[in-house]
Amino acid sequence: MSAPIFWLTVGLILCLMELVIPTAFIELTMGISAILVAMVAWFIPPLTVQVMVWIVLSIGLTLLLRRLLPKRKRVAIEDAKEAKTLTAIAPGSVGRVIYEGNSWQARCEDDQLEIAPNQKVYVVGRRGTTLLVLPESIVHL
Repeated sequence: MSAPIFWLTVGLILCLMELVIPTAFIELTMGISAILVAMVAWFIPPLTVQVMVWIVLSIGLTLLLRRLLPKRKRVAIEDAKEAKTLTAIAPGSVGRVIYEGNSWQARCEDDQLEIAPNQKVYVVGRRGTTLLVLPESIVHL
């Protein structure tokens, strides 16, 4: 199998895999990079150089795509859901809340506020597995 056919096949497989296994467009950018390498493989015969071009293109396209995608919207206060603190949440620190029947790590959205235990809070966002909360006293629904 010639190098251009190999890269074209790999590129198409990666692009199709993005449809089946969503990876935040990582497979798609790698697939597009492989298709681009297939086009230049006729002029760059060494496989090691082709692999290096593919890696550089994949990283470059991924970074470019991340800058072009819109930022995720935060949950509006109107859509905030109630939770209750299990532990105190010190300013800038993580505590625990009970939310939808489960215990979650939580951080106050305002890094200057402290939230006491057993207080009603509203979940206004999420960063990974940590909920972002605001105390009931400052939220006006």
